[in-house]
Amino acid sequence: MHEDFLWGGAVAANQVEGAFNVDGKGLSVADVMRYSYRADHDYKKQVQITSAAIQQAMQQGQDTTQYPKRRGIDTYHRYKEDIKLFAEMGFTALRISIAWTRLFPTGEELTPNPAGIAFYRQMFAELKKYDIEPIVTLSHYEMPLHLALVYNGWADRRLIDYFVRFSQACFENFPEVKYWITFNEIDSIMRHPFTSAGIIPDRTKNLVQVQFQALHYQFVASAQVTKLAHEMIPESQVGAMLTKLTTYPNSANPKDVLATLHKNIMNYFPADVQVKGYYPKLILDYFAKHQIVLDMTDEDKQLIATHTVDFLSFSYYMSLVAAENESGLEMTGGNTIVGGKNTYLKTTQWGWSVDPVGLRISLLELYDRYQKPLFIVENGMGAHDVLTSDFQVHDDYRIAYFEAHLTAVKQAVAEGVELMGYLSWAPIDLVSASTSQMSKRYGFIYVDADDNGKGTYNRYRKDSFYWYQKVIATNGENLTT
Repeated sequence: MHEDFLWGGAVAANQVEGAFNVDGKGLSVADVMRYSYRADHDYKKQVQITSAAIQQAMQQGQDTTQYPKRRGIDTYHRYKEDIKLFAEMGFTALRISIAWTRLFPTGEELTPNPAGIAFYRQMFAELKKYDIEPIVTLSHYEMPLHLALVYNGWADRRLIDYFVRFSQACFENFPEVKYWITFNEIDSIMRHPFTSAGIIPDRTKNLVQVQFQALHYQFVASAQVTKLAHEMIPESQVGAMLTKLTTYPNSANPKDVLATLHKNIMNYFPADVQVKGYYPKLILDYFAKHQIVLDMTDEDKQLIATHTVDFLSFSYYMSLVAAENESGLEMTGGNTIVGGKNTYLKTTQWGWSVDPVGLRISLLELYDRYQKPLFIVENGMGAHDVLTSDFQVHDDYRIAYFEAHLTAVKQAVAEGVELMGYLSWAPIDLVSASTSQMSKRYGFIYVDADDNGKGTYNRYRKDSFYWYQKVIATNGENLTT
């Protein structure tokens, strides 16, 4: 890896901070998502929401058992301890998000909450103390619940102005941050519109139309924010983020290949707009065919064309297969999507296909398509970990996963891919995005808390902690145990 390669990990405010009602913070969409682990890994049911469920959650004002993202892992009070552990591993970068509702509790305030500004200033100072570069996501599944209830979230164009105001407050108060990501997995609106965009499905007549419209408004907001960041922090770099849903044909049957191509075109489309600055013709034709008519002004098009992103970041966890007729496929889940299971691959305990070669393929595909710097900002595996009586976690399976994936990363870089860095998801155990459970553990650091929130919340280094420490110290040269 090059000498400026960024090594570290990634978390989201709504999954780690907790303190959901402390220091003036308002409710976010994450604060009304219930614990919903299902043995059948039905992601659509895990992330679904209704108006009635939201009202019920709001009535459960202090409940952090049913609504685990309200408690997270208490990073709000323990961030110094956590950052010290990340520094011990050798991190040169940490991806975090800024909780919109810590700065603007409802999203409609004209000025930010001083306590929220103070918290993040302290966090950035702590990162600077250890020379850890912050990578900041502005919107990571934690928009103000008020904006969802009043405007149906990003279905309304007015959300652009509210988001730009929030972003401007971030740039004004945290000018030391060089790397910004506008929207986490921006394509996820099409899979879970509430957590990604505050869209409440039962308030929406034509959900698909509204999802694409909301996505467009986020494109416009991203362009405005990119322009603003470049003006306010001249040395800043702003990135888009894609969920890389690598999909293979189930067979060499041309019809399966064609079905796969259509899926991949749709997966690329949000990155196409933000990196290239325009809607691909195939997507516009798709809209026409499906009677999708967007509120898209000439000013929107000019903004999108003029203020493209500096880099493309992405998450990668697994790959899937597709076929013309998927009724005969065995289906499996992964990262809030369900697709065909690849019989050539092993799976995690949650059914996610383990495909390190797919990461290499993804890097090559993305770089060939966009010719922009890439940044892996999420990659990892969830597993059941066992804390021994002497407070050890022997997670050889996690080490094997990362060793294979980082080997693939090195091979892609050797082939010419321009890669800014590698951030694991997540470096510390946290509340799962889809299921809101703790028992699905990703970290190099074990957090003593169970699915009901019981435990000491003490932190313990896993075996993988020391392995990743060595990887970073050798700049990725030594991947063996």
